[in-house]
Parts: sequence; structure tokens; C-alpha cells
Amino acid sequence: MAKSLQGSRVLVIGRGSGIARAIALAARDAGAEVVVAGRNQEALKAAYAQESGITTETVDVTDDDAIIALGERLGTIDHVVSTASARARGRLEDLSRESVQASFDTKVIGPLMLAKYLRPRINEGGSFLLFSGVAAFKIAIGTMAVAITNGAADTLTRSLSLELAPIRVNALSPGVIDTGAWDGLGETAKAELFKDMSMRNPARRIGTEEDIASAAIFALTNTFLTGVTLAVDGGEALV
Repeated sequence: MAKSLQGSRVLVIGRGSGIARAIALAARDAGAEVVVAGRNQEALKAAYAQESGITTETVDVTDDDAIIALGERLGTIDHVVSTASARARGRLEDLSRESVQASFDTKVIGPLMLAKYLRPRINEGGSFLLFSGVAAFKIAIGTMAVAITNGAADTLTRSLSLELAPIRVNALSPGVIDTGAWDGLGETAKAELFKDMSMRNPARRIGTEEDIASAAIFALTNTFLTGVTLAVDGGEALV
């Protein structure tokens, strides 16, 4: 039977909006004490100012010293969720070495170092939750760097589940989710993308932040789940 988050301490690394916020609120509502950490603590403080049970911290997952310092400030913890990403979108001719390196450093090497330095601070029964993404499992032109980054995150998840055992390590692989990440397309292009995706995927709708948050709580609380990348994509990878 899955355990409750009641009385546990959950570290969520990410922004004060979108998926990171949805997971932080869901973990808090499930009984956890939540710490949200990111590069801009002042922005996080403002984002969570009205939310009880959530405190904020500073960390840069591309900086080992920052991770070590965060661990020292936190002491012990039960679960770590890393939602940090730096997407490098575009065709081959559009990609730069710097953008691809930033993508890997944030979503693959960063979580690897989080595991390295925070492992001794994870309480018995604890876990890590990372993020992959549908691009790794549905190859398309224009998402190559995203795909190889997410593919590496999937492999990292399985590797860490063995190295860190009995600490559990899982990942979520979202499809198209209605967050601010798509706002840069413009209102019309975003609406067209969402309409097209809703018509083609088996779920016949676009995912929500709450869909990802509920999957995250499942991954954190199911004590027999490890080494798994859960696809929360409405079946997008199938079509």
C-alpha cells in the first residue's frame, strides 16, 4: 500500500509557477513539509508568500557548491523532486553548443549531482523524482536536443535506481501540458497546437499541471516503484 506524505519533508527544485508549483502544492496538501528551491529565492518567496507549509531556498543545480550548501542548510529530507530544465529547441542548424550543454547540465548532470550530494541526507523510505519528457520517446524534427536530453534523463533514472538503492528513483515523462511554457508561441499558434494535439492523442485533450502533480505524488508515495519513467502524456508517444 502506498504511504502518505504526512510528516515527510519534500524538496521541490524549480520555479514558482507551472509544474513545480503544482507539485509543491500537491505535496503540501498531502501532508508534507515542502521546501522549494531555485536560483531566485526572492521570486520564489513572492510566489509562495500566501502558501502555508512551504518555505523557500536557493540552489543552482549547475553549481556543485550550491547543492552542497543547500544540503547543509536542509539537514535531512525525505524526497527530492527536480523539475529544472533549460530547453534547447530547434533544428540542427539552429542549435548551439552552449544551449545543448545548458540543457544537459540542468536536466541530467544537475540531478546526478543532486543525487551525489543529497543521498546521505535522504531518510529511510525516501526517493528522488526526476523529469524526462515525451520528446525522448517520440522523435520529431526540431526537438533533437530536447529528445537526447530527456533520453539521458530516462537512462539516469534507471542507473540511479540501482546505485542509490534502497532509495527509490523515478521520473515523469510529460507530454504537451498547458503551462506557460507554450505562451511564447503566441495565442493563435498555441491554440492551434493544442487543438491539433487534442485531436490526435488518445486522451483527446491537453494535459494539465494537476495531471503531472498527481503522478508525482504517486511516484513519491508508492514504495514498490523504482527505476521507472512514468509517461503522463495522454498517449502522445503512441501517435
